[in-house]
Amino acid sequence: MEQQRTGTCAGPPWPRGGPPWMRPFEDRRDRTRVPWASTLAIAVIVMGGSGFAAKGQPERESLDAFGRVLLLLGPALLLLRNRYPVLTVFGVCGTAFVYFAAGYPYGPVFLTIAVACFAAIVAAHRRAAWWAIGLLWAGHLLIAHWLYRYLPPAGDGAAPWGQEVFVTAWVIAIVAASELVRVRREVWARERAERAAAEKRRADEERLRIARELHDVLAHSISVINVQAGVGLALLDSDPEQARTALTTIKAASKEALGEVRQVLDTLRAPGRAPRAPAPGLDRLPELVEQAADAGLTVEVETAGEPVALPPGADLAAFRIVQEALTNVVRHSGSRTARVRIAYAPGRLDLRIDDEGPATGSPAGGSGNGLAGMRERAAALGGTIDAGPRPDGGFGVRAELPVRPKETT
Repeated sequence: MEQQRTGTCAGPPWPRGGPPWMRPFEDRRDRTRVPWASTLAIAVIVMGGSGFAAKGQPERESLDAFGRVLLLLGPALLLLRNRYPVLTVFGVCGTAFVYFAAGYPYGPVFLTIAVACFAAIVAAHRRAAWWAIGLLWAGHLLIAHWLYRYLPPAGDGAAPWGQEVFVTAWVIAIVAASELVRVRREVWARERAERAAAEKRRADEERLRIARELHDVLAHSISVINVQAGVGLALLDSDPEQARTALTTIKAASKEALGEVRQVLDTLRAPGRAPRAPAPGLDRLPELVEQAADAGLTVEVETAGEPVALPPGADLAAFRIVQEALTNVVRHSGSRTARVRIAYAPGRLDLRIDDEGPATGSPAGGSGNGLAGMRERAAALGGTIDAGPRPDGGFGVRAELPVRPKETT
């Protein structure tokens, strides 16, 4: 997995996904967790701050037992804000309405309203939060400008309209800040889902790549081993020397297969580590021809155009396509000859593998994924594969791979 490089400036003190208060709930446990610590801190601030605020507002009702119960009820309801945000925001706003109607002093009671509204909006209950705080704001207007005659404190007058400007700005600020956090949470959740999808896609692509590599390595080597084992068994009594040659070929093919399989498996054990040996390419085509000859197949190789060094991905894909095509000839064709033509053109590599046939029609024990693997390799580079019976008999594979010459440093 790629890791971002950091510059000289230190990043934020939280991991990717934003600060804790702006991240979406991870699972059910987060939604049901009771926020004891933060609620206790809010309760202390509200109780202590309201006592100080009362000293500066002698015209308001003094805080008695009922007022302190109302002040504690708001933070108590905040304990439910993760699990029941709608109930919390309406309960806190209702408690605050009763507090204001009783004529108690203004102060940190607004903090509980802000936290409840914040919790409801970021939990996607926007309308509930808007209704709750809107009704509280309307109720405050009624108390401050029309119902003050009938409510404590005695002899109170109408509140100045300038005060309502401040209250309105405060309400708008709470809603705007909560909406901003909600939007950021949604953005981070979407980015996290996109990252997870991209990681899954990369994992699937890597899995398919490893499956293709294992298939191509094992299919070719085991086909050679199968043919040579049959030769060895047939000549074991009549021609022991030829049987010995077949067993030597089996040993060499199995050793090479084990080495390539080990290299593929090493990438699974240690992702990102450089392979011990370079990936095979067209430079190993003579080895492929020799292995085919050991299996009784004569391969004629023709090269057209000016050969150029290919990028590792294209070089590996070309080698595996030729390897799989020759393996299919060994398995499924009655022909003992095959022709491989490699044509280099500007920005393109053309491969053509033909045999004279006919198809044997006998089961070869293959997985049936060879042609699909060739098409996947070509498609990964933006190329095409055309494979099928030829009009004059036999079978042909034609591949066109768009390539750029390997850059040299």
